[in-house]
Amino acid sequence: MIDKHNIKYNKIILIGITNNNINKQKCILYLKELELLVKTLNGKIYKKFIQKILFPKKTLIGKGKIQEIIFFIKKNKIDTVIFNHELKPTQLKNIKILLNGTNIIDRTQVILDIFLKRAKTFYSKTQIILAQYKYILPRLKGMWSHLERQKGGIGIRSGAGESELETDKRFIKKRIKNLKKKILKINKQLNTQRKNRKNFKNISIIGYTNVGKSTIMNKLTQSNIVTENRLFVTVDTTVRKLIIKKKYILINDTVGFIHNLPNQLIESFQSTVNEIKDADLLLHIVDITFDDYFYQMIEVNKILNQINVQNKPCIIILNKYDLYKNKNKNKIISKFKKFLETENIYYDKKYILKYITLSSINTKDILFLKKLIYKYI
Repeated sequence: MIDKHNIKYNKIILIGITNNNINKQKCILYLKELELLVKTLNGKIYKKFIQKILFPKKTLIGKGKIQEIIFFIKKNKIDTVIFNHELKPTQLKNIKILLNGTNIIDRTQVILDIFLKRAKTFYSKTQIILAQYKYILPRLKGMWSHLERQKGGIGIRSGAGESELETDKRFIKKRIKNLKKKILKINKQLNTQRKNRKNFKNISIIGYTNVGKSTIMNKLTQSNIVTENRLFVTVDTTVRKLIIKKKYILINDTVGFIHNLPNQLIESFQSTVNEIKDADLLLHIVDITFDDYFYQMIEVNKILNQINVQNKPCIIILNKYDLYKNKNKNKIISKFKKFLETENIYYDKKYILKYITLSSINTKDILFLKKLIYKYI
């Protein structure tokens, strides 16, 4: 059965592609991010391959590159090949046939596996399992291409029996139906809880993964949410109480965003989406130590647009100022202003209330942020 199917993350090669939309610089950036995702699962990267593809092949990449990869796999006994591009079911099947015996997965599956590993609550685990099944269902044929149709037993009038593939399809469809029912039931309970919180002002902390959202949440609310310098340490939405001048404010730390966040996860994490939609104020956390933090901001805002939450009052926090190489606030703000002027597609400046530099280890910075929150709430 499909629930016994496990992915190995031992000896890995990564494959990226360039095309009219993705230049080599972007491809390298995406592969670097994929490498961090794989390391979160304790995988060891042996090599990265890049190929320019203008028209996707049946195997996504060309025959010459496939042969090069096969040679490298045999020589280094690689067990897993990860594509930094979501593979279509037919592409997955064709690649599996050529790379017989090697695990073939894509970036989406890596992210889903991380979420499943990190989930702590029953609700988030249920959501992620649902996302996994939605992803697997159209790809079953490629995953089980080695199976042959079983013969029917003696005396069975219907003739040929079911294949394991067909059994798994029916099993997954049933599981998806049951998981949706469970999530619908929990969502109703959460909606009731949100209605009960209508008397309080709500703040959502949003941002790319690993930018310091949970650290700022801890500093603001004196909480002890787990923090690590890794991608997707927290995949559960947490709500805490923030008290400023005897005023009670609810603040929630949402799941971190990432480039090409799988649609299956966006669809499943309706509670996170609802928390952001119900927020009176967004705190968009940005890691200014990252070389291309503008790229991360654009990706976050793409997702906000996707879930129709692009018109919320927002304070943008340029975080980790203490680790920034060039500690000149005027230069940072000037660079940021220029970015806003050139990115009107994703930023409506009328919703940005303030943008500030911040160091979470600086008590004065945290107090200043609290004053801003009080002012705008």
